[in-house]
Amino acid sequence: MLSQPNSPSPPARQHPRPRRDAILKAALSEFAQEGLAGARMDAIAETAGVNKALLYYYFRDKEALYGAVLDGFFLLLTRRVIAELESGAPAGNRVLRYTRAHFDSIAESPHYARIFQSELMSAGRGESPHLSRIVEEHIRPIATRLIAVLKEGIASGEFRAVDPFQFAPSIAAINVHYFVIAPVARKLFDRDPYSPEAIAERRSAVLDFIAAALFADRTHGIKLAKEVAMGDQPPPAPAGTKSARSHKQGKRP
Repeated sequence: MLSQPNSPSPPARQHPRPRRDAILKAALSEFAQEGLAGARMDAIAETAGVNKALLYYYFRDKEALYGAVLDGFFLLLTRRVIAELESGAPAGNRVLRYTRAHFDSIAESPHYARIFQSELMSAGRGESPHLSRIVEEHIRPIATRLIAVLKEGIASGEFRAVDPFQFAPSIAAINVHYFVIAPVARKLFDRDPYSPEAIAERRSAVLDFIAAALFADRTHGIKLAKEVAMGDQPPPAPAGTKSARSHKQGKRP
């Protein structure tokens, strides 16, 4: 019996992770620009540099790919912010570092703010198969830990007697909103909202605002917010934005 020659591995199996990541990156941009309904799988495949057969090898359909894009963001976000909330530092430091980590996660890929807003709108129409999973696997664990830290700071006297169930979503809202309205801000202020300077200023403003609203000793809170805003590293460079593609517009007059 003649032995069969070794057949080469299918291209999809040679370097699966880089190819899958390229698909997810292309899909993120396409979904952010066109929405789930308007996004085209052939456009995603072309941008990712793969054929459609390989795309469907990884993701059975557009809905599955969309879910994977959402999960990719929330998996990273959850790890980062929970690490800050469980760091063992004083409650004020943990809340401010959580806020910074949440802001930076969105700043690194601001497309997600628009996609998640679209997901919320779809859920309001009863059309989202992903939101319940995202809430249970990611948002609820984050919110539970954040509310616990807020309660801890209130009990110790470090924080004012705010309502943790109101304050927690307010932190998320102030972070996300900046990126959702970025196209309006670009026109309104004649400035690139994704430039490193703009991102750094917004990060500092958010932390200052949260500290002023939360800390019982407002002066101490604002000072701590300034230290946390400086951080261990500079603010991230947004990916997939006009600024990241050498956009030259939008300097302040």
